[in-house]
Parts: sequence; structure tokens; C-alpha cells
Amino acid sequence: VQLQASGGGLVQTGGSLRLSCAASGTATSATRMGWYRQTAGKQRELVADVTSGGITNYSDSVKGRATIVRDNAKNTVNLEMDNLKAEDTGVYYCNGRRVVTPRYSYWGQGTQVTVSS
Repeated sequence: VQLQASGGGLVQTGGSLRLSCAASGTATSATRMGWYRQTAGKQRELVADVTSGGITNYSDSVKGRATIVRDNAKNTVNLEMDNLKAEDTGVYYCNGRRVVTPRYSYWGQGTQVTVSS
């Protein structure tokens, strides 16, 4: 297993969640690690990602409400989101990719996040 995701579940509107992803094997050398989400009928979209140097990137939909943190020593990447909205509902996937040789892109198993009042 290269990426193991955890967290998610049912959260109330306005609440918070924390998603964790642990990398192993080749995935520990990922150039970028991040979280994507997918909803029914839509393509998987970036939520946030972070480089090995700590440079972060957030989608406009979560900017100001999300924080992504990568711990290179522990090979983990965590995503915390506040003020959750119904549109945050979806299946969240951890991704680790390397853009220099050897290139790869790994996906963790999806974890369901449901935001409901």
C-alpha cells in the first residue's frame, strides 16, 4: 500500500474535519502530496496539495477554510477543513505524485465525507 487515507465521515454543516494520509514505499518521495475530491457525475478535483518543501496550493472553493500540512519525517499529509458546507460532500482521495524521474502518481483509497445539517 502506497497511500493510506483515514478520517472523514458525517459532519454537520459548519463543522470541521481532519483527513490524514500516510505514505509508504515509493510514495514517500512524492514531489507533491494532496487531497482531491469527487462527487457523483463530476471529475475528481483538487482540494489542496503541498510540495515536499511545504509550498501549499488550495482550490478557490476551500481557500481560507482549509489547511494542508505535510510532515516529511512521518511521511504524512493532513488536511483540516473548517466551516464545512454541503458542497464539500464527496469522496476524498489522497494523491502523491512525483514530477521528476522516476515519475509516478499514486492514489489512496477514497474516504467519504458527508456534510449535512
